[in-house]
Amino acid sequence: MKQLPLTDEWFHGAVSLEHREDGIKPWRIPYMDYELYPPAGINGKAEICAGVRLRLRTDSTEAAVSFAPLSDAAAMDCVVGGRLCQTLSLPGGAVEALFSGLEDGIKDVEIWLPQNIGITVTGLRIDAHAVGVPLPDTRPRWITYGSSITQCVGASSPSRAWPAIAAEACGFSLTNLGFSGNCHMEPMIGRLIRDLPADFISICAGVNIYGGGTLSPRMFKPLLIGLLETIRDKHRDTPLLVISPIYGTVRETQLNSLGFTLPIMREIIRETVELLRARGDRQLFYQDGLKWFGPEDEAFLTDGLHPGAEGYELLGRRFRNLHDFALRAVHRNAE
Repeated sequence: MKQLPLTDEWFHGAVSLEHREDGIKPWRIPYMDYELYPPAGINGKAEICAGVRLRLRTDSTEAAVSFAPLSDAAAMDCVVGGRLCQTLSLPGGAVEALFSGLEDGIKDVEIWLPQNIGITVTGLRIDAHAVGVPLPDTRPRWITYGSSITQCVGASSPSRAWPAIAAEACGFSLTNLGFSGNCHMEPMIGRLIRDLPADFISICAGVNIYGGGTLSPRMFKPLLIGLLETIRDKHRDTPLLVISPIYGTVRETQLNSLGFTLPIMREIIRETVELLRARGDRQLFYQDGLKWFGPEDEAFLTDGLHPGAEGYELLGRRFRNLHDFALRAVHRNAE
């Protein structure tokens, strides 16, 4: 096999790329501003590669990605022409993923990096006599922000996370800002989304705030308004979808330490979106999370909160039809 030059052009779905002595490390924040995302880069979640992939056009029947030793067991996917071709389960300490048996001829290949750990890519190789070039992504750019339910550690593999499934179905180029346990509507996240290029933005907020008791009912609405208005500083007409929490079993009725339940949160989120729409933001949309994943879907939950691998597949399949009102706006803007 031959080594391809390791450059930024291969990487998609990262916010920034850190060039290290041994390779390139993707980040989901600007890595040079690490200290501005406490604690420790959003509790260590910003370095995790959820939604990050390498894209190439090649006639090779093999593709190998090398990396610094993995900190934990992980999976990587090879997607060819939009269809999952191969999943590799890698043990902690692994340094290479070799995808073989790819179809003959020129094809578009995406290699999805793990959604549960960070990784430093040290090399990309293809067959010795094959051609391989970076594959640009000209599809509308989608940023989605949320919790572990958006990061999808429990998905069967990285391309089977619901945002990845939904992005493929909708024809979007994905940036996944799902931070397990750490979706708290921090002001720096609003600034980050504001400053990224985007044709569609979605936010699934609430469940980490409930679980962590980080915001009271008094402060939830003002900070949600602040998040949305910060994003609107530079995305005035970008379709922006706000989704309230999906079904959360005991969280539906049990007050948290600050007097919140998920139904109270859903009502505040709905009121906030209606308030801003009444003030003229016609590209802002609301979706009740229970219509996306409700009590009738409880059997998919693995722990009373997370949908699990089958549940994430369900969320991904439902996303396009359920949110078609927002997606139509995206494609109208692209025309």
